[in-house]
Amino acid sequence: MKWAFLFPGQGAQYVGMGRDFYQAFPLVREIFDEADDCLSQNLSDLILQGPADALTQTKNSQLAIFVLSVALLRLLQQQIPTCIPQVCAGLSLGEYTALVASQRMDFVDCLQLVKARALYMQEACTSNQGTMRVVLGMEADDIEKTIRTMQTQYKVWVANLNCPGQVVIAGTPAGIEAASEILKAQGAKRVLPLDVSGAFHSGLMAEAQERLAPLIQEANFSESEIELVMNIPGNYVSSLAEIRKNLTEQVTGTVRWEQGIRAMDAAGVNRFLEIGCGKTLTGMNKKIGIPTDNLLSMEKVVDLETIAKAFEVVCNC
Repeated sequence: MKWAFLFPGQGAQYVGMGRDFYQAFPLVREIFDEADDCLSQNLSDLILQGPADALTQTKNSQLAIFVLSVALLRLLQQQIPTCIPQVCAGLSLGEYTALVASQRMDFVDCLQLVKARALYMQEACTSNQGTMRVVLGMEADDIEKTIRTMQTQYKVWVANLNCPGQVVIAGTPAGIEAASEILKAQGAKRVLPLDVSGAFHSGLMAEAQERLAPLIQEANFSESEIELVMNIPGNYVSSLAEIRKNLTEQVTGTVRWEQGIRAMDAAGVNRFLEIGCGKTLTGMNKKIGIPTDNLLSMEKVVDLETIAKAFEVVCNC
């Protein structure tokens, strides 16, 4: 078996995520407590108790998803020590968890970087009003071509290439409205609004990217034998210089999730394990064409047994 560990991004959060793990395993509580101490805030209570409107704020949701994902990763490693990935990847914010999982960054160092990213992106949302919509039932190449022709007049970008028939666009309200009408006229089945606070992965995040760039350059990264697939190229990346470059460009650039999954599939990966809240990545990977038997997720305690069986070991849980 060749395993990929995958980590979700912003939008997957919900109040109470990870509660069963928190109640059942001291290790999870220890990681939550460590995060609270490092951040000087009670993130644990926000994750477990809400309120939802505070949890969904960008400055909180990114931290919450990152901390929970790392906690579940550490628990998995404790309970099933042979559970070692050959490659890691994450969607947008999840790319930071992938850095920890691939042993390229320390948890605390990465937590501070995520804290800055989350704050800068929330402040950019306030400075530059924007929104996002998902375009369904239209070829990605056609959408990209249309959006490029509109950029002389409107502030609109392709934000996410998630899976066949699902592309996310981002931009100003006027730009998104104009793009929606044009894309529907060109054959898109539906163009649906997303419940987000800004235009992530678009030029409207430029000030966040500028503020985050020097922190990424100063951060401590390590070499690792665990491979890493990143959003911007949609492919394997090995050099630390390229990792820094892609992390920086990802704030305003297009997330090429489908391309990254296809690269892993072509490289012989035959088990894709989503670790964290929700099953968004698993759903997209099914649409990309990954066989259902090759897809697993770790969101609830009961999932540990399923993962252990896939590794043909007995779970310590």
